[in-house]
Amino acid sequence: MKVSLTKADIEKLMCDPSPAARADTVGKIASHFGSGEFSDGERRLAEEIFRILARDVEVQVREALSVHLKECPQIPHDIALSLAKDVDSVAIPIIEFSQVLTEDDLVEIINASDAAKQSAVARRETVSESVSDALVDTRNEDVVVTLMDNVGAEISERSFEKAIDHFAGNETVNERMVHRAKLPIGIAERLVTMVSDRIRDHLVTHHELSSEVTTDLILGMRERATLSLVRPGGQSGDVEDLVRQLHENSRLTPSIILRALCMGDMAFFEAAVARRAGVPVVNARLLIYDEGELGLNSIYKKALLPNALLPAVRMAVEVAEETGY
Repeated sequence: MKVSLTKADIEKLMCDPSPAARADTVGKIASHFGSGEFSDGERRLAEEIFRILARDVEVQVREALSVHLKECPQIPHDIALSLAKDVDSVAIPIIEFSQVLTEDDLVEIINASDAAKQSAVARRETVSESVSDALVDTRNEDVVVTLMDNVGAEISERSFEKAIDHFAGNETVNERMVHRAKLPIGIAERLVTMVSDRIRDHLVTHHELSSEVTTDLILGMRERATLSLVRPGGQSGDVEDLVRQLHENSRLTPSIILRALCMGDMAFFEAAVARRAGVPVVNARLLIYDEGELGLNSIYKKALLPNALLPAVRMAVEVAEETGY
């Protein structure tokens, strides 16, 4: 249904003392503003009404205006920016949803506002690298956590570096970074030494790390697993759990397995070979330590490990047995 705006509408808005009446009129006008039902003249009248209401003394009226215009792409920039700089209850819907605001607007809002408005920026459907950088610079934990949780946020390596520097030792921020879908390899490797075992597990299995860093992680976890074996009721499932996760995420590579072997981590080697070969660990162990050559040869080949390194593997297994690794 076509809605015509007349000067009578404006008179009613200016004369009616009730904030509720003005808020209702906002809804009427705004609901049709972006629909294409207004003529050019009606659109200009509507914009002038919005400008008047954006300066209304009643917060209730400005809140209604913000809620009704937050996702309207046709509102003039000056109206959107005026609402975005208002009190939090008026500004937050516009800040979070309006596509009329520019990157420069958002950075200005971040630098001049409190955490509530900054978090609204961090929740936007998409956040550019420059805006993300300004959010990290707030050094506000809640704001940065909200940003890291936003899958639509683009975050540069520089911003990740600053977040690590600002929040060193902050488990909450570090965990949110680790759970990003993609991390630069340098950032992932910096986080390795800063997070708990539980979060480190996710780093190993979900992000690209150099083989050296990954091997160090494996060996560190193996040391803790070994300590658990000497305690009453201790279990050796830690290593097998890690091997399973690596395998499920295509991270159980020959280089990781062979590096662990060369460091004398036989439990990891046994579990890894068993997992790649698809046999129980106890079966793999019997084959690996077979006094003849057939056992190790067969399990090694079934695990699809490099043939050229088989002699080195055999020697490492022999050394491990002799030295009691």
